[in-house]
Amino acid sequence: MLAKSARLTESGDFARATKSGIRYSSTNFVGYLYITEFDRPARAGLIISKAVGSSVARHRLARKIRHCIRDHYTSLPQGALLVIRGLNKSANADCSGEITTVVTNLLRKSKDRAATQ
Repeated sequence: MLAKSARLTESGDFARATKSGIRYSSTNFVGYLYITEFDRPARAGLIISKAVGSSVARHRLARKIRHCIRDHYTSLPQGALLVIRGLNKSANADCSGEITTVVTNLLRKSKDRAATQ
């Protein structure tokens, strides 16, 4: 479980990350990373569509994703907003492998973008 200070809860932050952030897609997940002010800790949030399945399936998937994000949370830069979106039929996905790939590629893309600016 992520600490309360590490959770993304405001709709404006979700919108900022999904509309203006760096995006990386895998088969079952889309990740968004947006770097904001550096004096705040990194925060992470989830978007799980009802198309994923029943309430039980969505909550099970959310717990799996949160567990995977917790492993990568320390590698996020200060002020980062990370959003993971579960796509249709992602309820039976290999969360650990795909979330690792998504977060790693988002961090790589953000470093590449920062180096070119």
